[in-house]
Amino acid sequence: MLSYAGRVAQPRAQPIAVRVGGFGGVPGLVRYLRDQGVTHLVDATHPFAAQMSGNAIAACAQTGVPLLALTRAAWQPGLGDRWQSVADLPAAVAALGGPPRRVMLALGRMHLAAFAAQPQHHYVLRLVDVPDSPPPLPQHTTIVSRGPFDVASDTALMREHRVDIVVCKNAGGTGAQAKLHAARGLGLPVLMMARPLIPARHEVTRMDQVLQWLGHAPRPPSDHADTSGGAERGV
Repeated sequence: MLSYAGRVAQPRAQPIAVRVGGFGGVPGLVRYLRDQGVTHLVDATHPFAAQMSGNAIAACAQTGVPLLALTRAAWQPGLGDRWQSVADLPAAVAALGGPPRRVMLALGRMHLAAFAAQPQHHYVLRLVDVPDSPPPLPQHTTIVSRGPFDVASDTALMREHRVDIVVCKNAGGTGAQAKLHAARGLGLPVLMMARPLIPARHEVTRMDQVLQWLGHAPRPPSDHADTSGGAERGV
């Protein structure tokens, strides 16, 4: 069973069963795991989905269901990069203080309202879906596009919209990395939001590691007893 949070209006079709929406916090996820007889849980959420990941850790600890996190290795700055690292969203907004610039926000639609605190800029927004209502930014251009993206098209986009700075999360992986190479090639600064802290868990970065784990991870106790150390034993 593949579970989507519901952030994207039209997710890509999948070859397995799909559910959409939250579980109702840790208690709801515990009920779901028990009711569905789940024997293994793979947390493949976005690296910034800290609440869902924390809920998965807690629910697996309560149910004894083995947990594995499939995550992307964080991006690291390379030669020629002009990165400024910030701890979180408020820090990113604060870092944009100063004279007007053309700012590319590659953060998704959930965080746009925060940048209304810096109304002097013109924001270039790249979103997966057409927003339900106009973004709360006095000056903006919205581009609706679905990745993965390539360096040539991202370079062309930044040139066309005269981007001065790129703001993004350190999501890692290759699907959204093109904007970083494009910014490097154009000599543009990047405001990089650091990942949130997530409790310790067993993490892998490749699908073959997930499949190997699924083939060898033990099943949880048959009576679904409350075993607080179950997640650690399962991995």
